[in-house]
Amino acid sequence: MGTLLSLASCGKDNDNDNGAAKLQIRLTDAPGDFRAVNLDVRSIELHLNAENDPNGWQTLPFTPQTINVLEYVNGRSALLVDTDFNPGTPQEIRLVLGPNNTVLARDGRTYALKTPSGQTSGVKLKLQNVNLQAGQTYQLLLDFDVAKSIVERGNGNGNNPNERYLLKPVIRVVAQELNGVIRGTVTPTAAAPQVLAIRSSITVPDTFSTMADASGAYQLLSLPAGTYTVKYFPTTSAPANQTPYREVTRAGVTVTNNATTDLGSTALQ
Repeated sequence: MGTLLSLASCGKDNDNDNGAAKLQIRLTDAPGDFRAVNLDVRSIELHLNAENDPNGWQTLPFTPQTINVLEYVNGRSALLVDTDFNPGTPQEIRLVLGPNNTVLARDGRTYALKTPSGQTSGVKLKLQNVNLQAGQTYQLLLDFDVAKSIVERGNGNGNNPNERYLLKPVIRVVAQELNGVIRGTVTPTAAAPQVLAIRSSITVPDTFSTMADASGAYQLLSLPAGTYTVKYFPTTSAPANQTPYREVTRAGVTVTNNATTDLGSTALQ
């Protein structure tokens, strides 16, 4: 079972020919024995330079928010940031957490999650063999192990009973290039449809879009693996003496990494 949180926006233009790489970051969770685990995420940063260079951190576009990681299980994901990024080889990623981290325990009480003083600058994770290349989409999956990341302190030695748990994040990083493809054709070509591929098995649907070309062909690149709904929206009207163009939806389209899903021809009239 996993919780997926990603640094990604809901909508994406599938054309990525500006010389930049596209970077996504997802957080997945192996859940522990809690009703909720709320992380106060303030910022997310990527380190580009030599390991000990304090000036190598670059802040990614992200809206500070509290995230209950247990809401995103079984492949669902919350999309947080999706950004173009300069090609290169990032060295580390850092999650900067605020002070308002909490857990809702099985006893129905909410407890503060105290962060050790050594982690006040953020949770740093090493990256290995991540090479961002122009025109490609990359995903960093952060596998957050709740069971190992939350440590019970007990009530002895004068500990505050409301600070029963310590947060010591245990996170595994998995990097992958996103190479799934959907392609096909539409008729009639005069309908000039917009084509949307929607990965709806996640909390905030991931939407990719393109336009069919003059020959009716379309292709959606750099898709994450998953099940999609593909929708076709004509952008022109049929001549008055013809049957009107119609919107078409094709559900259950499977995309596999490093493979092309060919949908053949789709008729809009």
